[in-house]
Amino acid sequence: MTHLIETFTSVLHHSALKPSRLIVAFSGGVDSRVLLELAAQYAKTHNIECRAVHVHHGLSDNADCWTNQCQEWCDALSVSLAVERVSLDINSGESIEKLARDARYQALQQHIRQDDVLATGQHIDDQLETFLLALKRGSGPKGLSSMAQVMPFGEAFIVRPLLSVTRADIEKYARDKGLTWVEDESNQDLRFDRNFIRHQVAPTLTNRWPSFRESVSRSAQLCAEQELLLDELLESHFKKALSSSESQSQSLSIKALSQHSDLLRARLIRMWLSHCKQSMPSQKQLKLIWDEVACAQADANPKLVLNDAEVRRFNHQLYLVQDTKDLSSWQSGLSIGENLELPDGLGIIHLKSVTSDAVTNSRDAQSFSLTGVQGALRVIFNPEGLSAHPVGRGHSRKLKKLFQEYQVPSWLRRRTPILMDGDRVIAVMGLFVDKNYEGQDCEALWSK
Repeated sequence: MTHLIETFTSVLHHSALKPSRLIVAFSGGVDSRVLLELAAQYAKTHNIECRAVHVHHGLSDNADCWTNQCQEWCDALSVSLAVERVSLDINSGESIEKLARDARYQALQQHIRQDDVLATGQHIDDQLETFLLALKRGSGPKGLSSMAQVMPFGEAFIVRPLLSVTRADIEKYARDKGLTWVEDESNQDLRFDRNFIRHQVAPTLTNRWPSFRESVSRSAQLCAEQELLLDELLESHFKKALSSSESQSQSLSIKALSQHSDLLRARLIRMWLSHCKQSMPSQKQLKLIWDEVACAQADANPKLVLNDAEVRRFNHQLYLVQDTKDLSSWQSGLSIGENLELPDGLGIIHLKSVTSDAVTNSRDAQSFSLTGVQGALRVIFNPEGLSAHPVGRGHSRKLKKLFQEYQVPSWLRRRTPILMDGDRVIAVMGLFVDKNYEGQDCEALWSK
């Protein structure tokens, strides 16, 4: 059967992608087993590197055996294999299917770099199952779009080259080639919704209507096209509502949203969440974002938890705030001429001495004088109880009030570095220098 490699090659060519590497998501099941053979053949023909990644979920007593078997198959094809072991929080309340899928893609992400193509083995029967699962959940057109044949994945792309091929064709190819594969016993467990559809529902539908899979695939494609068309038509509205300034971090204007109908406003919020790489909310969550966050009382500090993030409001804007560490107790000394790496990915502070003619005048640098320093230089994040007198201001104020005046959102007020001289504030990075340290013999640069 040569048509599978022809299908594989056609999908890669029509996608207009020119991968530097092919990365195969390799479980060892029949779909990925065939996919690995096709990818290795394609890579050899086109003189590119082919690698495989196997995710060990630890859910089966056979998982170690599967990993060893995958290694043998990759060795036979001269394909390097990376094994990622993940652990699932099965008591989190999420379905094991979702936990395993999310963990799998997070693990795969670790092995993807720019211009790679991640090949996965889903086929048209998987597409039918995904569509019916979305229908069962009451999904709209976006959910019913199911799986795209090509889609972005970080700085790379996911390609599903077998999405038009049936499971039966893949199994026939494997038998004709004399391939062996692993059988995951959980695939027979009807407690899982996908397995129930696969074994109980889909066969009945396809026996009655043999072209049912192709019809569903066409419907999914039409839903995807409608979604793309809606995004295209609403792009100008979305850009007007979206703030792209660094200080506002892709926030959404509540005033702009309020000018639209409920339906259009909900769509713009969905576009914003998608733009922020967030999974889509339910209709109930969408309503809560508007009613209880955007339209909360003026003096409130509302928030709505959405997966691993929070939707917050500040200064008439909606923000998506990722879960972060509490840095209230963190502190570190700082020396002139050295780099200080801040915690939780907040960047680096570099402090240096400068002469008056060597000031960089960078908008990201702050100049001040350390000639009157009395204590040890250190950086902290906790503003509680501290006061400062910003240069150009008439008097000192509590940092809590100054953060409000400088319009720093509440969730950033303990993530903004404070440069200290003992117990006195020298500067709040990115905001101001205290009057007592006014001068230009030192410079601090916060590289985020």
